[in-house]
Amino acid sequence: MEGRSVEVLLLTQADCAYCHDAEGILARLSAEYGFVTTILDLETLKAREIAVRSGVMFPPGILIGGEPFSYGRPSERKLRRAFERRRQLLGR
Repeated sequence: MEGRSVEVLLLTQADCAYCHDAEGILARLSAEYGFVTTILDLETLKAREIAVRSGVMFPPGILIGGEPFSYGRPSERKLRRAFERRRQLLGR
């Protein structure tokens, strides 16, 4: 996705195993798809406001391009499909 990187936001919580999994998955995929992940802890007011507005019920919450993607146990396959679709839409 060179030239038009998408914003990926990860909402996390301390002592959350799925949050650690999500960080690892997003780190691997960012190397392949060229996006940067911003991580916000749900202990912060900003993160809680985003979670409520986006309907993120529990961590980890993943937003892609400002749109809610998933919450709870992350799926690398589902994320990869989303980035592949985005890559195809951008003609890359």
